[in-house]
Amino acid sequence: MSNKISIRFFNDREVRAVWDDSSGQWLFSVADIVGVLTESVNPRKYWSVLKSRLRQTRPELTTACSQLKMTASDGKRYLTDCMSQKDILALIEAVPSRHAVAFIKWLTYSEDTIDGKSQTKAYALFESGLMESMKPGTVECLRQIHAYLFGGLYEFAGQIRTKNISKGGFMFALAQHLKPSLAQIERMPETTFDEIMDKYVEMNVAHPFPEGNGRSTRIWLDLMLKKNLKQCVDWSRVNKNDYLAAMRESVSDSARLKALLGSALTDRIDDREMFMKGIDYSYYYESDDTSMEPDGLSRTP
Repeated sequence: MSNKISIRFFNDREVRAVWDDSSGQWLFSVADIVGVLTESVNPRKYWSVLKSRLRQTRPELTTACSQLKMTASDGKRYLTDCMSQKDILALIEAVPSRHAVAFIKWLTYSEDTIDGKSQTKAYALFESGLMESMKPGTVECLRQIHAYLFGGLYEFAGQIRTKNISKGGFMFALAQHLKPSLAQIERMPETTFDEIMDKYVEMNVAHPFPEGNGRSTRIWLDLMLKKNLKQCVDWSRVNKNDYLAAMRESVSDSARLKALLGSALTDRIDDREMFMKGIDYSYYYESDDTSMEPDGLSRTP
């Protein structure tokens, strides 16, 4: 069993998964699956009771479980019942749920999409060695990140946009002024947390790429924090709605965003699982068309 982990989200609830090298597939936490299907406040107990019943009626489902260690909300690792996608689809038949149809669609979602492929690339960034050669806080660093995440997926990967974009009535930096604006942002100091956050906010306002700004700039932010403060953000402690609201507000006042991310700092800067979990949450923030990411942006010449 490898240490490749992933956190998926269904209706804003976590579904943890671990990659099984021997079978070449993801194995999902059964308790998490039961939790999203039943909306139970104690899914582990619910699963324990259901498991006892299934031993009598559907024993093949209980024997299909593999016990693997997974990180819980308290930060500790516990043995957790896990199943493959195939077995989970069979389990759903035994768990009455109004979410069954939507969950099946979610579970069988293909990773052969731009977002799916980009997220796989983001995972690989940790082992690529590329981050070690980057210069945090520079425009070139951000371009390298974007090019790595979206290379082969977008023809503009790593390229500064040449068209104006806006969202919700807010116009990001005008394309004709973008390069000098980026040069000015690059010169901004980054010796303290407040300075780093100010730089991050300004880069978000600039929005240098047609797509993929949020996912790229969060990695860019963490690299600045690691270099200058020996810290990074534990994104699993940052609520999606709170983050998105703080990002919108940061255009005029960044205090809320600074407080939110400041309370989620960790010194686990070289922890692979922390990085992977950060990627999972970063892509989660961009889902459902509710983010600052320009998926729903209007473009003007």
